[in-house]
Amino acid sequence: MAKLTKRQKAIAAKIEPGKAYSFTDAAALLAEISAVKFSESVDIAINLGVDPRKSDQVVRGATVLPNGTGKTVRVAVFTQGPGAEAALAAGADRVGMDDLAAEMKGGDLNYDVVIASPDAMRVVGQLGQVLGPRGLMPNPKVGTVTPDVATAVKNAKAGQVRFRTDKNGIIHSSVGKVGFDADKLKQNVEALLSDLKRLKPSTSKGIYVKRVTLSTTMGPGLLIDQGSLDA
Repeated sequence: MAKLTKRQKAIAAKIEPGKAYSFTDAAALLAEISAVKFSESVDIAINLGVDPRKSDQVVRGATVLPNGTGKTVRVAVFTQGPGAEAALAAGADRVGMDDLAAEMKGGDLNYDVVIASPDAMRVVGQLGQVLGPRGLMPNPKVGTVTPDVATAVKNAKAGQVRFRTDKNGIIHSSVGKVGFDADKLKQNVEALLSDLKRLKPSTSKGIYVKRVTLSTTMGPGLLIDQGSLDA
């Protein structure tokens, strides 16, 4: 086994193995043990009581975090006519059709979110191999294929996170930054949990939200006492 660094030992000494922390205590501890020079993202892992092998138990959707993610989000929109004007007015970084598709095929993919109006899918459909592997392919299930592109842009800029259960039935998402006030982080997590519970598959039996773990990008995960969350 590799030896622990001095920093890793210091972190390990502050964490009680197996303890379920209140959300406020966990947020404070993550801030305390964050030693990197940049403001780390705070990430959440939520184990759901679903069988991800069954298509009717795949949980996916999007949540607008009330306090955002703390990240600057670059948004590209495929649309035309009045929709293009509305998207730009809402804050889109790039709006286009075939010209935008050509740029993306050429490797210009410096975007965090790609949105499309339904009439633009004839163009976007050609970009599956480019956008799909990067998780950027517009999808109506998460609100990125919509006639109301302006609202989709505003949501993305405001800190909307998209989620989907992985092969182990776990949802992973960023919920803010280490520098966020604990209450703001908590509100973000509660908004996400509320949407996850609303999307519970009817075929899911037993405990639905089985485990909630909070961590930073470079730090350890802390088990959260779900009783400390209002969701």
